[in-house]
Amino acid sequence: MKVALIVNPYAGGKKGKKLLPLIERKLSLNRIDYHTYLSLYHGHILKITSGLKIKDYDAIITIGGDGTNYHVLNGLLTHFAAKEIPPLGIIPVGSGNSFAKDLNIQHYEDGIKSIVENNPKWIDVCSFTQAEKKFYFVNLIGLGFVTDVAKTAQKFKCFGDFSYILGVFYRTAKLNFHYMELEIDGKMISGENCFVEFCNSRFTGGNMLMAPDAIIDDGYMDIIVAGKLSRTSLLATLPKIFKGTHIEHPLVRSFKARKATIKTLPEKILLPDGELFGVTPSTINIHHKMIRYL
Repeated sequence: MKVALIVNPYAGGKKGKKLLPLIERKLSLNRIDYHTYLSLYHGHILKITSGLKIKDYDAIITIGGDGTNYHVLNGLLTHFAAKEIPPLGIIPVGSGNSFAKDLNIQHYEDGIKSIVENNPKWIDVCSFTQAEKKFYFVNLIGLGFVTDVAKTAQKFKCFGDFSYILGVFYRTAKLNFHYMELEIDGKMISGENCFVEFCNSRFTGGNMLMAPDAIIDDGYMDIIVAGKLSRTSLLATLPKIFKGTHIEHPLVRSFKARKATIKTLPEKILLPDGELFGVTPSTINIHHKMIRYL
């Protein structure tokens, strides 16, 4: 078996760089032939994937987090037809690794085991539009409060995971809402909104169970819509995401859908698979069993 290793050495606080020699050694011990590609700057993965001779590999493996996997997926689907792409794999070394959890991959050793076992599974992929262009994600895409928190957290990266806690309290203190028009499979809902998440898989931010009923191969996305929550109610509800019980709040609604179109006033920044990219309006679609993952 021969695999391409696409490595983000900066993932997880340079965990990717630290673990790479160990990962390569364990692959060799399991008679896995590999070719390593190091990402040297943001956006480099798109260039790496566009130049891959994918027919030379039995699988393409991401060593990184959700954002690294996002760039690999988009790089491949931009340059190759989905049916041409070999199975993808994840060795999780990022800060969150949310999507890997739905593949039963909790640790980098689980990622290595998935390669050795070589048991690919067809999963759904979601796409979202930006003007005339289409982009892809497998975890989730969010907007509103959740994206504002992520944007703020980037400014406090020096504090590590604590940066998100700072982001939550900062954005709660400055809490504001946006007007939303959301069409879900032809049904329109509208009104003041706190945040929306379009989920293909269950987790976000590592262990936060944003969409507890999501299934990665059922042909549907799960849409979580949080209405005009008060500051007190928002702070009380956020911890419940770790158990998935936030959806029991009367102002939090959950829908299953194949297609959704969202418009907001003002326009809101999007957060696909942990990457700040794009703005509303956007149309989100599900593509049933489009790609294989180990």
